[in-house]
Amino acid sequence: MQIMLSIEQEQFIQTQIQRGIFASPDQAIAAALRLLEAQSQGHEQWVREVKAKVDEAAAELARGEGIPLETVVGQIEQKFRKAREAQA
Repeated sequence: MQIMLSIEQEQFIQTQIQRGIFASPDQAIAAALRLLEAQSQGHEQWVREVKAKVDEAAAELARGEGIPLETVVGQIEQKFRKAREAQA
């Protein structure tokens, strides 16, 4: 596999090598790919968690456990007011 890097990316990798952070471009690319994989896994976990929360909320609504929208909006507005007052 061949990978094309921009001049800026190549310069960044060379700088990292000169600083002793990596011994070679291969090490820098491997580290970048590990970070990308971790980020992707984190995103996938976040999506699973959000879906679970949405499913839970839908089930609560189906059981009649919902809170009226006006109440929720009022609670949010009150939190914002308190936060602004605390900053003043």
